[in-house]
Amino acid sequence: MKKIYLLLFLTALLVGCKSDQLPQMDDISTGEVVITLNTPSSSSLPSGGSEWGHHFTVQLRNMQTNSIFTAQTNAEGVAEFRTTPGLYEASATGGYASEGVAYNFNGTSGQITVRTNQTQRVTITMRSIRTSQLVIKELYSGGCLADDGTTKMQCDKYIVLYNNSAQPATLSNLCFGFLSPYNAQATNNNYNTEGRLSYESEGFTPVLDGIWYFPATLDVAPYSQVVVNIHGAIDNTQAYSQSVNFAHEEYYCMYDPESGYNNTRYYPTPSAVIPSSHYLRAYRWSMSNAWPLSVASPALLVFQTHDTSPALYAANMDNAWYDGGEVRQTKQCMKVPNDWIVDAIEVFASGYKDSSKKRLTADIDAGYVWLTNYQGHSLYRNVDQSATEALPENEGKLVYGYSLGVDGTTDPSGIDAEASIRQGAHIIYQDTNNSTNDFHERQTCALRSDK
Repeated sequence: MKKIYLLLFLTALLVGCKSDQLPQMDDISTGEVVITLNTPSSSSLPSGGSEWGHHFTVQLRNMQTNSIFTAQTNAEGVAEFRTTPGLYEASATGGYASEGVAYNFNGTSGQITVRTNQTQRVTITMRSIRTSQLVIKELYSGGCLADDGTTKMQCDKYIVLYNNSAQPATLSNLCFGFLSPYNAQATNNNYNTEGRLSYESEGFTPVLDGIWYFPATLDVAPYSQVVVNIHGAIDNTQAYSQSVNFAHEEYYCMYDPESGYNNTRYYPTPSAVIPSSHYLRAYRWSMSNAWPLSVASPALLVFQTHDTSPALYAANMDNAWYDGGEVRQTKQCMKVPNDWIVDAIEVFASGYKDSSKKRLTADIDAGYVWLTNYQGHSLYRNVDQSATEALPENEGKLVYGYSLGVDGTTDPSGIDAEASIRQGAHIIYQDTNNSTNDFHERQTCALRSDK
């Protein structure tokens, strides 16, 4: 997303508290964590960038209690914490804008052990990224319950892409992929002995099973969205009242039985009102008969192939990579160069808060967002309040009092984006390449006709 103001990320998360609200610990045994951020290369810094350390927020999460504490780095890029012993993880984020392009910096470090009366020193290497016009606005992948209240419906997934700028967006060879393992809490054999993802420094992100792609160039008007059905491109509400009606002539859908993704439970013949020109195509290298995007905790990628078609790139075995180093078909992945990635989202299942591990590297997504599946919830991007309120055309059109968040996680802006859009407002969504900051769990997915 293009911005011309400094990006500062200052919000403590969920059940945690800000660093200046840390509990008084003078009378109990504590340890110290000193986190140093590696300075980005000088070519990535704005003019006068020697003071880059002031622009970063570091968050320290206790992996047992899920408490999160926040501190600002000093001019040397150092943040200090004093906290109780335990296992922690840290993330850092910040950025700036120059000549109409926003640059974000993210970094993470896991498995930080805090011990009584000891100082643990950690170095986080910051990675820079430029943000794009197109963002993931909403992901609905968790399904819902049937009307009997017990049967689970999981064949009605969708994703909404959004042009987060005032300029038209034109994208060719636009694709979708997901990472291994399918669920964030499953065994992940891609971590090395240092606790880092083996592909972290390789310049690519591996996607599993197969990819979907638009068959033609996609044009998206300013502040407009594109709905893509993943499974079940029909009016699902006829059988499941809590599900979604995809019978809409403007929607797109993933439907390509000839690819091998031909399980009719997931791919019934699309609604007749969806034109065949809106059918996405697939390239499958696995043995799955349906694209197995996790219903609990997917890591989803949106990317473009450059100077080649998606199918040709996927068919080239020079681009193959194997999950966990196991050279067999079920472990085959496709390497996506990181500079091809348009947007991504990392999802953790709310029932596995102590065992989930990231699959996306910090330069792609430095955080994660929790999801409770089978409840009709979706993951919805937060509004960039200051940027949205600054648009002169939004005068008198913004609706406040948003209350659709789950368990206290909501849009910090308080702006009801969907209601505001119905009033003719233009929404600019937050885009820091950190799903923890950028998304919240929504009680009811936005495509439900009653919301």
